[in-house]
Amino acid sequence: MPLYDLPQRPRRLRQTGNMRRLSRETRLSTDHLIQPLFVMAGENERQPIGSMPGQNRLTVDQLVQEARALDALGIPGIALFPKIPDDRKTTDARHAVDADGLYPRAIRAVKAEVPDLLVITDTALDPYNSDGHDGIVRDGDIDNDATLDVMCQIASVHADAGADIVAPSDMMDGRIGAIRTALDEAGHTDTALMSYTAKYASAYYGPFRDALDSAPRRREGVPVDKATYQMDPSNSDEALRELRLDLEEGADFVMVKPALPYLDVIRRIRDHSDVPVVAYNVSGEYAMIQAAAANGWLDERAGAMEALTSIRRAGADVILTYFARKVAQWLDEA
Repeated sequence: MPLYDLPQRPRRLRQTGNMRRLSRETRLSTDHLIQPLFVMAGENERQPIGSMPGQNRLTVDQLVQEARALDALGIPGIALFPKIPDDRKTTDARHAVDADGLYPRAIRAVKAEVPDLLVITDTALDPYNSDGHDGIVRDGDIDNDATLDVMCQIASVHADAGADIVAPSDMMDGRIGAIRTALDEAGHTDTALMSYTAKYASAYYGPFRDALDSAPRRREGVPVDKATYQMDPSNSDEALRELRLDLEEGADFVMVKPALPYLDVIRRIRDHSDVPVVAYNVSGEYAMIQAAAANGWLDERAGAMEALTSIRRAGADVILTYFARKVAQWLDEA
């Protein structure tokens, strides 16, 4: 006999694995995952990224192989980022609008071989910009409107190549409306826009910048960081203002980046958005779990699954994560 008269005992729903399955509030599946991938020039090469164990820069042929594998695992799409050689980087980022450049060729190759896999592309200038910024640097500042002009051209190039979703990560004012207009005028009315709605000036981007060599350059006349366009980590009300503007300008998806330090912002965006909410589980978040697992301080699978479930619980409908392929395999084994 129990010692206490407790008509409500929450532990009843925790007794067995099947009982926990029946009462589980938040679910994580491949439906919610996007795998970011890095493409580089060359042939038949996978170049490991030291600060992101398990992730590689891929030549286009290897990228296509990876895309096939992800599609077979049920991953809906990839977010593609280019590693541009230094000799193709300029202050005006003009290589970004080359229809025969690395990025458009990679898009075309993936869509030709794995047509149902969604390809998500970025229009930020930092991979092509010899100053290392997401926008055009003029007189020591980022020229917002000149940057929009270039990004509109980039978006059209990507859509021409077959991109399903254009995802501007730059945080320039007005870019969603400008790109939407440019895409529509070019006949790409079905190309979706995924806005990096609340992208914070975060310390968690270091490994990504290693992967693309896209950090701001340390020289006179170039801003030392991206704080004049990425959001202040102290702010969350500002995210709602950015959300309102993005929705008015035609965003089809809205994103919070990074994810784990900004779960509260994800929740606020979810509560005010009528389009799918995306969260980017960024390179630094991935690298921390990898480093801790390598040192035996935590279990990689358990830590990753818990982190991603927390992002879903906060309200994200879609998660960009470097764990996507592993999670798909883990779920298949469960």
